[in-house]
Amino acid sequence: MDTTRYDAVIIGGGAAGLSAATTLARALRSVLVIDSGTPRNAPAVGVHGYLSRDGTNPLELLAAGRSEVLSYGGTVLDREAVSARRTPSGFEVALGDSRRVFGRRLLVTTGLTDELPPVEGLREQWGKGVVHCPYCHGWEIRGQRIGVLGTGPLSIHQALMFRQWSPEITLFLNDTVSPTDEEWEKLAARSVRVVEGAVASVDSVDGVLAGVSLREGSSFSVEALAVGSRMEARSALLESLGLASQVHPSGAGRFIETDAMGATAVPGVYAAGNVSNLMAQVITAASEGVMAGARINADLIEEETRWAVEGRFGPFSAASEAAVSEAVLGGQRHGLAR
Repeated sequence: MDTTRYDAVIIGGGAAGLSAATTLARALRSVLVIDSGTPRNAPAVGVHGYLSRDGTNPLELLAAGRSEVLSYGGTVLDREAVSARRTPSGFEVALGDSRRVFGRRLLVTTGLTDELPPVEGLREQWGKGVVHCPYCHGWEIRGQRIGVLGTGPLSIHQALMFRQWSPEITLFLNDTVSPTDEEWEKLAARSVRVVEGAVASVDSVDGVLAGVSLREGSSFSVEALAVGSRMEARSALLESLGLASQVHPSGAGRFIETDAMGATAVPGVYAAGNVSNLMAQVITAASEGVMAGARINADLIEEETRWAVEGRFGPFSAASEAAVSEAVLGGQRHGLAR
């Protein structure tokens, strides 16, 4: 058992967790990052929209982030955190190897899981020919034949979004999307092709996306396919502390609610990145990690200032001890009368 009592234990070593750890370590805090090594964007070739780091391989970005945390005295542990509980002095985190670690504050940056529709060949192309975010991938597939796989009402919005990057957009309704009259007009006005019928498979040749096939037999050539996944926060550890995930207003999935600086409804517990913001890109998650780290440091300062005040004027101060002695002993000292 690691008996070290860290100022902060961070669960999740992605952009949010590592940014928070760097912020706290630079504030001279003892910080431990616990990471299971399963980043959401691992299948992607590069991170985009991250100023000065555009196109960097996701794993290389995380490796650089770890190095920064270590350079400021932080600790990174390659393990899985399975549960957490409150203790009189903070929080105890149980690891998958039965070890336990302790922290005064807890930050959860475990991200989310993309749940994809059960279409043959779709998962194999995820992060390659199959994409989800136009701001993350639009430039790379600009001008190509782009298909949009219908998964719900947001698919129409997605088709109209990707139209910005290519004039050749095909929306596959997939027996799940039913456009309103107004939406049909929008799709027609933007020259978005609409194909009815259930999608049977996402097809590839030598590992490269080639097209989409319908159950009734028709096939359509596409060079990229956009799909809106259902995004589910990895919230099991937070739920072990009494927090419940909420349905996102867009209907895109479930998340853990926090305030603007990452504080949850449980005192001392914070969250940042995709676990609390389903739409956050990597640079957004990093920013939220910095804010959460600063908020945790401020919270710790408030606690330490309170301890200092209590130490000087509180129940164990010299003045209070003298008052108690006077009340109990009166004029006696060490059993003797003055």
